[in-house]
Amino acid sequence: MQQTQRLVILGFGSIGSGLLPLLLNHFPAENITIIGGDNRNINISAKYGVAHVICAITQQNYQTELARYLQAGYMLVNLSVNVSSEALVEWCESKDVLYLDTCIEPWEGYYTNTKISPERRSNYSLRQDILDMRRTWQHMGKPLGPTAIMAHGANPGLVNHFVKRALLHVADKVQLKLAQLPQTKLEWSQLAQKLGLRTIHMAERDTQRPRTPKQRDEFVNTWSIDGFVSEGLQPSEMSWGTHEKHFPQDGNRFSWGCKTAIWLNRTGCVTQCRSWTPNEGEYRGWIITHNESISIGDYFSDHYYRPTVHYAYHPCDSAVLSIHEMAGKNFQQQTLQRLIVDEVVDGMDELGVLLMGTVNGDHYAYWYGSQLDIDTARSLAPYNNATSLQVVAPVLAGILFAIDNPTLGIVEADDLPHEQILQITDPYMGKMTGSWTDWTPLKDRGRLFAEDVDTSDPWQFKNFRVV
Repeated sequence: MQQTQRLVILGFGSIGSGLLPLLLNHFPAENITIIGGDNRNINISAKYGVAHVICAITQQNYQTELARYLQAGYMLVNLSVNVSSEALVEWCESKDVLYLDTCIEPWEGYYTNTKISPERRSNYSLRQDILDMRRTWQHMGKPLGPTAIMAHGANPGLVNHFVKRALLHVADKVQLKLAQLPQTKLEWSQLAQKLGLRTIHMAERDTQRPRTPKQRDEFVNTWSIDGFVSEGLQPSEMSWGTHEKHFPQDGNRFSWGCKTAIWLNRTGCVTQCRSWTPNEGEYRGWIITHNESISIGDYFSDHYYRPTVHYAYHPCDSAVLSIHEMAGKNFQQQTLQRLIVDEVVDGMDELGVLLMGTVNGDHYAYWYGSQLDIDTARSLAPYNNATSLQVVAPVLAGILFAIDNPTLGIVEADDLPHEQILQITDPYMGKMTGSWTDWTPLKDRGRLFAEDVDTSDPWQFKNFRVV
């Protein structure tokens, strides 16, 4: 047990409360402090004897309030929404405090502020601001500083590591002999090119079902509703592959930064694509913006090569109805919220990566990931459903990694050793599955009506997109 490390958890919703039991296997309760904006889940922290401070962190008070509970050598685990990750990272760097978050967040109101252009309300922009800050510090000759792990939950985070493990599975399948395992960004990109990798989906299908059906004017979900709505209202985004021949009519390129991604002039919660998971088979998912959709594409870019990378998310059916209702009200969120954990009666969260490409003239598609059902999740950790456990396990892994490697400065999931992280997360993932399929987005297309598809290359984005 880590007797000396002290942690402050900012935010105590579904992820914070699900993380706490796992943390207590590694840290004594007296070394953990929770800062929550309200008394949500305070019964859980009280049960374990963990200090729980109720204080809403804002742009005006964050420096003063954080200084009450954090000092050099401590770690801030940011699981909040509407609190700027950039501001927190900068503060932690100045105080020699370790840091981790599950996504890069802005201050409240940023995502829906129409005075800010859509491209600046994007995850690409939020990520680029963090990378620019890291470069500025390096140009100033600063040491790397305390480790700050950005965007390390399930996705982004866990799936970034799945991609690397899955690529090695593909290499083994096609009998590509590797002199050594890839270590650098360039070596991973070269492996992807040798395997003809064209497209990566974060392919997720959540089938968890509550005891009580969704009611009118109610948003139901298996994880943070505020977080889901926020990202759903951002522009749909993706890394844009170098193999793509058909630029979307509503697509826009970024004029600054790494320039590896594009954004669509529409929200992610109404933008759909075709994808595949082993249990569900073919389905339609939403291209909700996520950090990994940009960072993975950037990581595997090499001069004239890049895969297309994006989310293909089918949330639980209650959330689908909630999105449909919200979109029908011109994106005005429902009055009521219901986060389902204890009341889930059955179902699983099937979370993985679908790698698609062409090697030696043959098309391939390979899904690798976690098939975690609700009963298994409950047997592994209290206060979790399948979705939350897939998030809190990589949060735990990131915390332990940061403590063991405290002077790396700002890092992303793609910078971390994937197998070291996955050795910690695997025991919480239920059934880890690798599944090959002959599915492509051209399968059974045009049966009822003629469709505009590119039959020369199944992995073109226009073949995946639902229009």
